[in-house]
Amino acid sequence: MTTDATTDAGEPALTIDELAARAGVTVRTVRFYGTKGLLPPPVIGPRRVGRYGREHLARLMLIEEMQHQGMTLAAIDRHLQQLPADIGPHDLAIHRAVVASWAPDSVETVSRRELDRRAGRALEEQEVDRLAAMNVVTRDGESWRVDCGLLRLAVQLLDVPLSQETILAARTVLSEHARAAAHELSGLLRQAVAERDARDVKSLSAHMHPLVVQALLTTFQRSLKEELRQWLDGAAAPETGPRGTPSG
Repeated sequence: MTTDATTDAGEPALTIDELAARAGVTVRTVRFYGTKGLLPPPVIGPRRVGRYGREHLARLMLIEEMQHQGMTLAAIDRHLQQLPADIGPHDLAIHRAVVASWAPDSVETVSRRELDRRAGRALEEQEVDRLAAMNVVTRDGESWRVDCGLLRLAVQLLDVPLSQETILAARTVLSEHARAAAHELSGLLRQAVAERDARDVKSLSAHMHPLVVQALLTTFQRSLKEELRQWLDGAAAPETGPRGTPSG
């Protein structure tokens, strides 16, 4: 089992082998991205061993997603150069979600060994069962049918300390609200272009699609941050007595 991406003190804790395994790539790939300047250098620890943290992992997975979408190394470099210098792993994950949203629906049939490779780690049988319950993988004889667009996200959810029921309920909530938002936005756009030529409608749709996707992701991210902040602030506030003084 690999260690966490940082120690309790916040220091990077992954070796290059562990980083590569987490991202589902080879060590050679990690080194290649490093020599191209796409991946920051590791923190050098005891015995001159390089250590990587959460930001390295998030950036590596973003690079891999852009590669998967067919972007050249030069285009990837330009994209990364435009990101804030102090961008954290959570915001890098948001960028990866935007890139991944353009991936076509892709279901592939793979071997059990290939499933582990795609997941970036050796999956235990109970973890495969959880992925199956999330409709991400389906047994097909001795092989597995895999929803490639959801696999990485689902594997990350395996490490979240939530029950499978909660994860499935969250997925239902997200799916229902996303479908409702898409339906209403589609209706607004249809009204806006009702009198236009079919070619104009297609062109407008191509331009609006990325803007709408990014707007939805940004709006949801900010709303979720605010909800979590209010929840955590409420949980941290001391209980008060009848006269407004802290109880205890």
